[in-house]
Amino acid sequence: MYMVYWTVVEHALKVAYSREFDTSDMVSAMKFMEELRTRQRQGEQICFVTMASENPNSVGPAGVADPDPGYNWKKRRR
Repeated sequence: MYMVYWTVVEHALKVAYSREFDTSDMVSAMKFMEELRTRQRQGEQICFVTMASENPNSVGPAGVADPDPGYNWKKRRR
């Protein structure tokens, strides 16, 4: 899943918005972001246009965590 987030400034009040896109539809998410940025360049009070994704097939939990006790990675030195 992809989420596009943006903020609109209305009468000195910042209002956050979001729109969800399917995992298989990154192109649409990027096109929508470009539409927002075009509107921003044309003078609309749009800011903080960004995209986040969450991979449902990720091999581990999201975020920062200690490695699994069985994980044994070693840096190869020359």
